Amino acid sequence: MMASPLHPAVNNVAIKAPVTCKLTYGPGHHSIICMGQIYDVGQWAHTGTKPISSTPSAYRSRFPPNLSQMETLNPSNQALISANFSSRSVSATGFSLPCLKSPVLCQRRKLTVIKASVAVEQQSQTKVALIRIGTRGSPLALAQAYETRDKLMATSAELAEEGAIQIVVIKTTGDKILSQPLADIGGKGLFTKEIDEALLNSEIDIAVHSMKDVPTYLPEKTILPCNLPREDVRDAFISLNASSLADLPAGSVVGTASLRRKSQLLNRYPSLSVLENFRGNVQTRLKKLNEGVVQATLLALAGLKRLSMTEHVSSILSIDDMLPAVAQGAIGIACRSDDDKMANYIAKLNHEETRLAVACERAFLLTLDGSCRTPIAGYACRDQDGNCLFRGLVASPDGTKVLETSRKGSYAYDDMILMGEDAGKELLSRAGPGFFDS
Repeated sequence: MMASPLHPAVNNVAIKAPVTCKLTYGPGHHSIICMGQIYDVGQWAHTGTKPISSTPSAYRSRFPPNLSQMETLNPSNQALISANFSSRSVSATGFSLPCLKSPVLCQRRKLTVIKASVAVEQQSQTKVALIRIGTRGSPLALAQAYETRDKLMATSAELAEEGAIQIVVIKTTGDKILSQPLADIGGKGLFTKEIDEALLNSEIDIAVHSMKDVPTYLPEKTILPCNLPREDVRDAFISLNASSLADLPAGSVVGTASLRRKSQLLNRYPSLSVLENFRGNVQTRLKKLNEGVVQATLLALAGLKRLSMTEHVSSILSIDDMLPAVAQGAIGIACRSDDDKMANYIAKLNHEETRLAVACERAFLLTLDGSCRTPIAGYACRDQDGNCLFRGLVASPDGTKVLETSRKGSYAYDDMILMGEDAGKELLSRAGPGFFDS
């Protein structure tokens, strides 16, 4: 469901029309994911449409200035959720009206972006937390960590108690260095290394990762036995004045830090240009688009959905137009290999269909020895007959050469691993030495 239009802002975010947000609720506290940020709204929130003026002032002050009305939706796949938020400050910086998806070209208008200062969750606890969840600190990473926490709380009465689960924010190398392309600062593990170290040092009990950030190897003494249900794997096209890639004039600049997106884009639209080091979280990239740094960008639809920010999407690229990254849209949960208690907790959350698909795609990636320097795409899914359909792609960075393959077989772990490996070996053989150098 798309959000309603937002009115232009002057000095702050002036929001006059209703905004659609996700509501999570439980005993004692409620929280709302609104415009990419997470807000504590105590016991006030409920599913439905309500004026913000009806909220207690203590909660009302936490929302963007002049937010007049909100429609909250409780996701059908979320049950009992307790939001114990604290130490959370949110400030708004004003941009104006987002260009919403439309069958006609949008007039140039500006995007609404909320800038948040989010502290590590500091809970006033009378007991030691049963589970400490390690995560990056971006709004998307936090949304994924809270989704994990919420699902854990729904599985166990002891985890649903106040203070039973703590969120620990860890800054990774990829978060610290934004001025260079990922490939130039080390490639693999840039968004997971410090979290893995905290896990091994027993500073956290489980780690929540975007699976496409996880290297094909895992650190010794860790396991990753759980994947949450996968979100939409497709990529989203976002522009202020075009409804699709095909509508962009020749010479238009598209911002993306992904070589996978760059190569496939240039293969289909060689008249476009790509700004490669277009990095930062979702909000940062939308701000750059708003400022005219680029004419368009491509983002994972999964992240926009998890942040309730799909109102910015101009169009959605089909799998045929843009094959997704390996494990795109999947969340993985890791723990120490000798921690049976944590393994048992997270085993209850595992979505086996997602786990098998991700394993197939990662076997393909491992065979190709893929990194941030290699444009690789892979996607495994269950077809209408219940079989696994896998599609893989490698490309030269400039998009002039694209090689694709596919496999079909039983939707079973061993068969799917073999499919991924076999597809990788085929493309390696067809590509030959020097393929990725162009």
